[in-house]
Amino acid sequence: MKTAETFVEKPKTLAELRAGIESGATKAADMAATYYDRIAAVNPQLNVYLSLSKERAMEQAARVDAMAAKGDPLPALAGVPVGIKDVLTMRGVPATAGSKILEGYEPPYDCTAVARLEQAGAVLLGKINCDEFAMGSSNENSAYGPVRNPVDPERVPGGSSGGSAAAVAANMAVATLGTDTGGSIRQPASFCGVVGVLPTWGRVSRYGLIAFASSLDRIGPFAGNVRDAATLLGVIAGQDEMDATSSPQPVPDYAAESDKGTEGLRIGVPAEYFAEGLDPEVRAQIEKGIDALRAAGCTIKPISLPHTKYAIPTYYLVATAEASANLARFDGVRYGHRSKTAETLSAMYRSSRDEGFGAEVKRRILLGTYALSAGYYDAYYGKAQQVRRLLAEEFLRAFAEVDAIVTPTSPMPAFKLGEKTGDPLSMYLADIYTVTASLAGICGVSVPCGATAAGLPVGMQVLSSHLQEGMAFRVARAVEAAGL
Repeated sequence: MKTAETFVEKPKTLAELRAGIESGATKAADMAATYYDRIAAVNPQLNVYLSLSKERAMEQAARVDAMAAKGDPLPALAGVPVGIKDVLTMRGVPATAGSKILEGYEPPYDCTAVARLEQAGAVLLGKINCDEFAMGSSNENSAYGPVRNPVDPERVPGGSSGGSAAAVAANMAVATLGTDTGGSIRQPASFCGVVGVLPTWGRVSRYGLIAFASSLDRIGPFAGNVRDAATLLGVIAGQDEMDATSSPQPVPDYAAESDKGTEGLRIGVPAEYFAEGLDPEVRAQIEKGIDALRAAGCTIKPISLPHTKYAIPTYYLVATAEASANLARFDGVRYGHRSKTAETLSAMYRSSRDEGFGAEVKRRILLGTYALSAGYYDAYYGKAQQVRRLLAEEFLRAFAEVDAIVTPTSPMPAFKLGEKTGDPLSMYLADIYTVTASLAGICGVSVPCGATAAGLPVGMQVLSSHLQEGMAFRVARAVEAAGL
C-alpha cells in the first residue's frame, strides 16, 4: 500500500481550468487524457471508479476544444472533468448502484443532473463506487469492494458517496456528483477534506436517481473549494418537467452569493451538537472555525435544538420504510441479476433478491417492511413522521433568530476500515449530526475545518433554511478563507 501523501495532490479549480482552455494554453482533450492516466495509476489502490465513459468524454472534450478554437463563448463547466456516483444514470454506461442485483444494467437515458452538467460543457469521466443503493456510512457496503480514503488508505472515506469525495481528494476528478439521504455527501466530504453540498429537497431534480428513500434523497456536488461547489450546484439546480417534486423557484447565482461577506450575520451554535460523544480534536477544530466566523464579523449565538436526540431512530424508520418500497422493483425480472438455480417463479424472485442484495440492504428492507406492516404502521412509521415534523418546525424557529447554524459534520474523523462493520448501530450513529437536516428538508454545506494531530480532515457543517443555499455558501467560504 502506498502512503497517503502519494495520493493527495492539490486539484485545479474550475476557474483555472476554464481560463486555460479559453486562452488556448490547455486542451480539454489533453486534460481528459491526463485524468484518465491519473485514474489508471491510482484506482487500483483506492477502488474509486467502477466504469469509465472514455469515448463519450473524449467526444465532449473535442466539442469544447472546437468551440475554444473558433473563439465561441464557453459554457460554465467547459472541459471540466467530472465523475458521477453510480446511483445516477448515464445513457449506455453501466449503473450498478454498488449492487450485484443491477450488474450488467445499462440505462437508456441520462439523469437530469448529469445531462445538465454535459450541457454546461463538463467532461464526464465515468461512474464512481458507492455503498450499495446508497446505504452506508463508510463506503464498505459496495458489492464491488470498499473505497479507501486518499488521506489515509487504511481508513474509510465515509459513505455512501465516499467514492465521489475520494475522487476529488485524490485528484481523480475536478468535481463529482454524489447523493445525500442522511449525510452521504456531507460526512464523506468531512472525512476526505473536500467541500460537499446538501441542496434543499426539491432544489435538484431526482429524475434518473436510483431511489433509496424518496422523501430524503438529494443530488449534490463535491468540489475542492466552496466557489466551485456553488458553481456546480447552479448548473444542476432548477425545475425539471421530469420531476414533479422539483422546485419552480428561480436558481440564484450561487457563486456570486458565495462572494458576499459575512459581516453582521447571526450564526447559531446548537448545544446538542457539542455533547458527549464528540471527539475532542474535532471539537477543538470546530471551535477554531467558530472563532474565525466571529473574526469575520459574525455574531455567534448559542441555540438549542432539543429534538435532535430523536433524529437517528426517526431517520432509520423513515428511510428503511421507503427503501423497502423502492427496492421491491428489483426482483430479477426487469433489471440485472436473475438467479440461475430457481425452478419456479416464486423461487426465482426469492433467490434473485437473496443472491443480488448485500447484508446491509437486506437488513434495511426487513426493518422497513416491519415498520410498515399491519399493526405497526402507526406505532413506528406514523410516529416517526410526527417527530420529523417537530424537527422541521424546530429548525424553522431557529432560523427566525439566526441566519445559519454551524455544527461538526461528524462526531469523529475518518475511522479505520472494518472498525465498525460488526456493529451496525455504532455505524448508524456516525450520521448523528447530519440526519436532522435531511429530515427537515433544509440545505447545508460541509467545509474543511482543519485536521487532527494525525492529519485527518475535520469538517464543519453549515446549515441554512430552505432554498437558502447562498447563505450556507457565504458562511462556508468564510471558514475556508480562515485557512484552518
